[in-house]
Amino acid sequence: MPTIWNETFEIDMPLCAGRNIAEQSIKDLQHSMNVGHFTALDLTKCYLAYIQKLNPRLSAVIELNPDALAIADRLDEERRYGIVRGPLHGIPFLVKDNIATKDSMNTTAGSSMLIGANVPRDAHVVELLRQKGAVLLGHANMSEWSSMRAFHYSEGYSTRGGQSRNPYNLSKNPGGSSSGSAIAVCANMCAFSLGTETKSRVIFPADRNGIVGLRPTRGRVSCDGVIPVSRNFDTVGTFGRTVADAAAALDGISDGNRSLTNHLTDHRDLSDVTKIGSIGESVPDYGCCDWDFQSLRGYPERSQHTVVKVDFFNDLRRYLSSLVTNPCGIHGVQEVVAYNRNIASGGGFPWTHPAWPSGQDSFEKSMASGGTEDDAYRDALSHIQRMSQDNGLDRAFEYDDERDFDALLVPVQAGGGAVMQLAAQAGYPMITIPLDINPFDGVPYGIALIVKPHRDDKLIRLGSALERVLLIENRARQPPLFLNVEAENLIFIKDGTDDDDSEGDYHSDENDTYDEYGQLMS
Repeated sequence: MPTIWNETFEIDMPLCAGRNIAEQSIKDLQHSMNVGHFTALDLTKCYLAYIQKLNPRLSAVIELNPDALAIADRLDEERRYGIVRGPLHGIPFLVKDNIATKDSMNTTAGSSMLIGANVPRDAHVVELLRQKGAVLLGHANMSEWSSMRAFHYSEGYSTRGGQSRNPYNLSKNPGGSSSGSAIAVCANMCAFSLGTETKSRVIFPADRNGIVGLRPTRGRVSCDGVIPVSRNFDTVGTFGRTVADAAAALDGISDGNRSLTNHLTDHRDLSDVTKIGSIGESVPDYGCCDWDFQSLRGYPERSQHTVVKVDFFNDLRRYLSSLVTNPCGIHGVQEVVAYNRNIASGGGFPWTHPAWPSGQDSFEKSMASGGTEDDAYRDALSHIQRMSQDNGLDRAFEYDDERDFDALLVPVQAGGGAVMQLAAQAGYPMITIPLDINPFDGVPYGIALIVKPHRDDKLIRLGSALERVLLIENRARQPPLFLNVEAENLIFIKDGTDDDDSEGDYHSDENDTYDEYGQLMS
């Protein structure tokens, strides 16, 4: 087990009206407020105090909501009059910094160029959570521009928030791009949080931070008001310390009355009614899984980035055109690239910023595309859908000629995370559940379930059953260890790497040493 560099680091969570709320579920917190143990204002103050305590080390939160205490106070007033809006009434949460909030906070995707840009309204998911009585604590840190900026970058780093850190071992990869959202839930800095993903950027950080990450069927949850990467692949997901918490959060951001928490179960053995398969030979080991390097392997350029670079050009322009104010005049990816090139700290060129050794090469590919949805774009999109769905997961679901598996049980990070990327590209619902901690680096890993689209209810039922089994087997989530609390390293990722030592899209050069410009030192 790695050494703790600073054993005097104080990590205990402050008491909430004399009560220890660390690791408490949303249901437990709601019960305590209902019986008068503490108020939403007490709870919000407690989380804010803990954020102030841990954030200088973890860099999980970019900006706090100056209205949080006033919101909590108003919700307490409603409770005193017998008005409780639902299970999230008075429950504090965080959102990833690419999810718009129409308030005193900035929505920037981690970039300084959008500071002061006023959004026209809350993102729809935030609007729903406000309506249901949740308390917005602030914006969480993230990999800048949702990892769209560069192919070689430091995971969980943004200009505004700095390097976010894994609470289990601060020198190791926190996962991204929804890094801060996962870290905050892991470290008890909020009750639940929201993240977004285009290619596994909810599932991966949840797995690395020992929490539950839940990605719904693509299209179940609105992405309106989210700074986009790709309309074809973007999804909003939820983080919780339990399946029940992640499900409650997903209920909170879903329109309609289809409650997923109604499908939670205490049953430990569903073998009599459920068949669970695993990923095997039926899923292709190439094709749509690659980010942008298929041509290097002799295949046509049908990678996800072939689609995403075009979508980003068009979708970002549409989002930026909706801003009420835009002080830096950022209207599209061309202005984004120019801004980074024109300021000293922008890292607009290779080796000019330690967090982005390759500069902004992904942005530049998007800019070069001109947003043209040509034959190559359409061919790549069709290929991805066919290989991830019909010839991918749908084939893996086949049990025999008459029956299909109800779910697929998969290790999250095996094979460089290929299966979680496949599920993200297919748009199929997926949940990851903590399994254990790696004894070599102290970082958690989990197990995940994938179900067919629009069977999110089944995903919650099976996920809660699996969580129950792990609890009985003493494999429940373990609180973070806070190893290496003095860590100051960057944590590098190479999207599309084809090196022999690569772990795919999630390759982390954590043992390499880099100079101040991100150049690998001999």
